[in-house]
Amino acid sequence: MRRFSKREVAEFYRRLSASRPIPRTELEFINPFTLLVAVVLSAQATDVGVNRATPALFALADTPGKMLALGEERVAQLVRTIGLYRTKARNIIALSRMLIDEHASTVPRDRERLEKLPGVGRKTANVVLNVAFGEPTIAVDTHIFRVGNRTGLAPGKTPLAVELGLEAVTPAGYKHGAHHWLILHGRYVCKARKPDCPVCAVADLCRYGAKTAPAEMPAAMIAARAEARTAEPLVGATKPRKPPPQPSPASEGGGKP
Repeated sequence: MRRFSKREVAEFYRRLSASRPIPRTELEFINPFTLLVAVVLSAQATDVGVNRATPALFALADTPGKMLALGEERVAQLVRTIGLYRTKARNIIALSRMLIDEHASTVPRDRERLEKLPGVGRKTANVVLNVAFGEPTIAVDTHIFRVGNRTGLAPGKTPLAVELGLEAVTPAGYKHGAHHWLILHGRYVCKARKPDCPVCAVADLCRYGAKTAPAEMPAAMIAARAEARTAEPLVGATKPRKPPPQPSPASEGGGKP
């Protein structure tokens, strides 16, 4: 697989940033603590599913102290619609206790200390550092792992290898938003089973050899379509409605004279 040139990497991110000018997480949260809880809950679950469960939880507990006061069983019941909810509830209570005991009830702005919290791995720590504290970290989940390998932007056999590859090639000006652009691209366009290549803004740059139909679309046409996309969403655009039929001259005024 031919490696991306610096110019191609910059163009790759330019197009993704143009399609989504304001990169942000789809998880709903109130503060760094609720963000941390939401990301812990999102492991092997969808953001949509997490967002359905957390409003009731966060209304009752938006600090480590309030979460600890709720107790594991109450937390479990509030998030029971999320996969592995009992394990996650146990971790949320444990990390709340650790935040109180060791960090004065604040979420640490440090990857090593974050990863010591129950239920928090490197990906979760990177999301919190990026979203809550503005750090230029790139959290690699299944979507970003797929995009990095499929496109050839940063191929790697492990999430860490892809993360390090992305950090090495991503221009400094795009690093803060890279996580969001890549995850949303993987979630809505470069999907696991059937990537939506015909609407992909970076299809002509992508190294994937089995692009979905129309496969016969010339590269120049793909590039032209990609270039034409600016701030419009990549997916979900509605088709223009046909104008209502106009009455014929004969039908106006109640019929023939």
